[in-house]
Amino acid sequence: MSEEIIATFSKQSVHESALICLMQTEVEQKIVLTKALTEIFRKRDLTIEDEGPVCSIPEPGHPDRPLLVSPRELCKRSMRDQEGRAALVHSIAHIEFNAINLALDVVYRFRGQPRSFYADWLQVAEEEAYHFSLLATHLNKLGYDYGDFNGHNGLWEMAVETDYDVLVRMALVPRVMEARGLDVTPGIMAKFEQAGDQDMIKLLTIIQRDEVGHVEIGTRWYRYFCEQRNLSPLETFKQLIEKHMSGGVRGPYDYLRRKQAGFTDDELEFLEQAGTR
Repeated sequence: MSEEIIATFSKQSVHESALICLMQTEVEQKIVLTKALTEIFRKRDLTIEDEGPVCSIPEPGHPDRPLLVSPRELCKRSMRDQEGRAALVHSIAHIEFNAINLALDVVYRFRGQPRSFYADWLQVAEEEAYHFSLLATHLNKLGYDYGDFNGHNGLWEMAVETDYDVLVRMALVPRVMEARGLDVTPGIMAKFEQAGDQDMIKLLTIIQRDEVGHVEIGTRWYRYFCEQRNLSPLETFKQLIEKHMSGGVRGPYDYLRRKQAGFTDDELEFLEQAGTR
């Protein structure tokens, strides 16, 4: 780690340091800084502050490309050719890039939590950066770069919508938005299997394993905050889904991996019923 990077975070709290990473627009620099921040925090070299200004961030740091459009404007491409496969790899890489920012925003935004809370979410940020790097490298092998296809901003829009309460963020980003990735990954792996892309299947296996852990971290902290406030985790989850997720959370669901990530049978039953209304 260079002295310049160490100096970037010197005399900063973990929150201010996370903001530096969050607002970094250059992709490789964001990855380098995120990994460095995680390493420095593990050495206990950064302070935690209960107070300080916290701003809403309508748009985090990201490069000029990809162009962000609505999900409806994204072009659907066939997996039968290399461009179509690259477009799908790009869409997954874009999700992972956004997930770096989501984890960093948790560290920046929600003050006064146990040190282990920030350690968990910096670990998530570091792993998301690793996932992005793997996918960007694979995209290069297919002849494309990150930014060559359009992306959407749905994940960050949910971050903004939940920036008022850490409990709400834990309920709806890791346990809804990111958990959806657990559900769809087996189908995506089948597509790459059919296309004969064994390298991509290996990458998705790594990502799938780590994402179970990320959703579990969200579940664990969601229940921690429910207990702090004497709230029922199940009933609160139901209320938040009904408030923020019109139409519920559509299936099919990967029950095995959702259970590994901490979902209860009652929660899965609720999702199944809500998603079929």
